[in-house]
Amino acid sequence: MARQYWLLKADPEVFSFDDLLASPGRTTAWDGVRNYQARNYLRAMAPGDQAFFYHSNASPPGIVGLVEIARGAYPDPTQFERGHGHFDPRSKAEAPTWVMVDVRALEALPRTLALAELCGLEECSSLAVCQRGNRLSVSPVSGAQWRVIRACAKRKSPA
Repeated sequence: MARQYWLLKADPEVFSFDDLLASPGRTTAWDGVRNYQARNYLRAMAPGDQAFFYHSNASPPGIVGLVEIARGAYPDPTQFERGHGHFDPRSKAEAPTWVMVDVRALEALPRTLALAELCGLEECSSLAVCQRGNRLSVSPVSGAQWRVIRACAKRKSPA
């Protein structure tokens, strides 16, 4: 199966790329996703897939690092933890609703590729993150978009 590419959004005040770099083995679970479309994208991920790590609610918001999927989808245990912010009383252990994946940090980018610059790239205007009102925390990126974004992000300054 061919490698797939993704964009994962996180609020850096909750969990940042630096937090991921400081995690044991630079790896952590990507948990707490509670949107059905984003959940379906998590289910489609496989070990070896790669993703951009995007800081939302940042100044500026943008892509700050690269990660790989270290473990494919498995049940998110927080859905069963009463009192947890991600608890879902409709979820059943025999048929979990929500999943998570493990991600491993590959590299920090030399600079933040800001949302405005990202969406200004002709090849990337169709990305979910560039669509007004789209709040998905997990979304696909095409191979062509991946290559354009990587090349742009590795430049020391915006073009």
